[in-house]
Amino acid sequence: MTTEVSAPHAAFEKVGRVGVITLNRPERLNAWSGEMSALIRKYVAECNEDSKVGAIVLTGAGRGFCSGAYQGPRDPNRQPAATTPSDADQLPDFMTRSKPMIAAINGVAVGVGFTLTLACDMRIGSENTRLSARFVRVGLTPEFGSTWFLPQIVGLSNAAEMIMTGRIVDSEYAKRIGLLNYVVPSEKLMEKALELGEEIAFNPHWHVRESKRLLYANATESNMRAVHLAETTIFAAAGRTPARQEAAVAFREKREPDFHKEE
Repeated sequence: MTTEVSAPHAAFEKVGRVGVITLNRPERLNAWSGEMSALIRKYVAECNEDSKVGAIVLTGAGRGFCSGAYQGPRDPNRQPAATTPSDADQLPDFMTRSKPMIAAINGVAVGVGFTLTLACDMRIGSENTRLSARFVRVGLTPEFGSTWFLPQIVGLSNAAEMIMTGRIVDSEYAKRIGLLNYVVPSEKLMEKALELGEEIAFNPHWHVRESKRLLYANATESNMRAVHLAETTIFAAAGRTPARQEAAVAFREKREPDFHKEE
């Protein structure tokens, strides 16, 4: 008797200087699983350690991004979609400390599938994209950091409407409220995501990482003096880096800088 081996719940490849993580349960609209969560973390960690990767694209196989938590028969090996509050390194927090992440949202992104995109730094959709913080409609409440991320992205009023209605919204609405950075034809979705990823990956790693860290650290900081001090400290350090020297030389030589020539 032959035992069928199912494919991993997420796959990884490198395209140029961009790492691409694909949620890989297309037969179930990429329904969330513990294995999927673990693989995302694994691939992101590998990208963070790889000097030849400057940005990460997260997308879904088939006709959807992620339909939320799997509702079928329970897999005894399945982990919960969200970790416990005592876990200091939950996946959303881990993602905010990774190299830049872009969600290429093909089709539906609902529940944890929706909130996963919020932990990415940018989101691209197509005419097929549908998004929903569906929790109240299924007798649950928001998780995965969504009550922190969503108001930061779309403002408190728009976040309240999405969370309290559980409504499914289309890409046009999502773009209008700032939830999506771009909306492109479905056949151009990955092309646009990779183009954006390469544009980010062109830049020096340390400077991109510190810029992202400052963004998240200062997003809710009410003390402008503290923000200015943090920025000034990193700005001074950036001015002493080889990347700054390369940028200055490239400017004088009227060429594009090569920040990765020694990798």
